Parts: sequence; C-alpha cells; structure tokens
Amino acid sequence: MPLRSIVLFAIAALLEIGGAWLVWQGVREHKGWVWVGAGAIALGLYGFVATFQPEASFGRILAAYGGVFVAGSLAWGMVVDGFRPDRWDVVGALVCLAGVAVIMYAPRQA
Repeated sequence: MPLRSIVLFAIAALLEIGGAWLVWQGVREHKGWVWVGAGAIALGLYGFVATFQPEASFGRILAAYGGVFVAGSLAWGMVVDGFRPDRWDVVGALVCLAGVAVIMYAPRQA
C-alpha cells in the first residue's frame, strides 16, 4: 500500500505543479490561453488522482500531499526553471517529507 500511495502522490504532484506552471506560463509569460486551459485541465486531473489514494480520509490525504507539494515544487523549479535551492530549502523539503511519512504511514490502530 505505501508504494501505491507514493506513486499516486508523485502523479498528483506532476499534475498540480505542472498545471500551476502552465497557468503561470500562460498568464505571466504571455504564452496564451491554450497554456492556461491545459493548466486548468491538469489541475482538475490532480483532484481526480487524489481520489485513488488507499487512505479514506480526505483531510489526511490533502495534509500529507501538502508536504509532497513543497518538495515537488522545489524539484520542479530545479528541473524546469533552473532554480537552485539553498540548504534551507532542502532542509525544509525534508522536514515536509518526514511529515508526509508520519501522517500517511505511521502505524495506527484499526
């Protein structure tokens, strides 16, 4: 179950961060409404992908995904925009991912 969850978080991150980036490019970089529309579709698909998480609690999924989003946004910036995070960005992302692990994968009583 953790592997499926991690894969779904990665897909969700690509869709949400990619969708937001497309909207940014369409509006801020003046690439046009096609980019904005593609971004809106990707953002909608992100919401759909989250429903496939094995965990049943919407609040838990979205809380944990917040940490994935932080780390994924920094990674996206590095790969797509040439952003170079400093050590505090990296530490912050690791703290967020540790929070994801605690929220999603800590042992719980059934």
